[in-house]
Amino acid sequence: MASPKLILASASPRRKDLLAAADVAFEIVQSGIDETRVDHEAAEAYALRMACEKALYVSRRRTDALVLGADTIVELHGEILLKPLDAADARRMLLALSANTHTVVTAFAIARAGRLLESAPVTARVTFHHLAPSAIDAYVATGEPLDKAGSYGIQSGGADFIATVAGARDTVMGLPVLEVLAALRRQGFDAG
Repeated sequence: MASPKLILASASPRRKDLLAAADVAFEIVQSGIDETRVDHEAAEAYALRMACEKALYVSRRRTDALVLGADTIVELHGEILLKPLDAADARRMLLALSANTHTVVTAFAIARAGRLLESAPVTARVTFHHLAPSAIDAYVATGEPLDKAGSYGIQSGGADFIATVAGARDTVMGLPVLEVLAALRRQGFDAG
């Protein structure tokens, strides 16, 4: 039997790049679901719920394929740092992350025909160097932080801010590739 098609239920260019780098054939279908956090929802629960909802939503419309949903949440001392509202919000987040360790949770979910097959959260701990306000301002001025949870990208300019990562860098980027590939194989997808 042929391997099923794979759909990535995400508009994230980072997830697209990570899957492509793993030599996985897929197409993209955005879910467009409401990503509002439930009051007092913990980072891991929030990321997992979003990943599942994205995968399920798209899988109900594309019953011919496996659907991969994912979501990344940054948490610092109990505060969830979403994508910044504007440059001032990005500065606030980066100042808070400076010289601190935070948790990045990337959850993934695999669904088919409206049925959840597998899901899991994967975490990494990221420690930032002390950041000078001028470095934060220069980074924010690039516009890069404005579409990223926690206001930084590990794969680009934000990498200079990072002292250590405990866990996989791809988890911080937005997709725990090894875990996802293993899960896809368990679901009958030829993930190489």
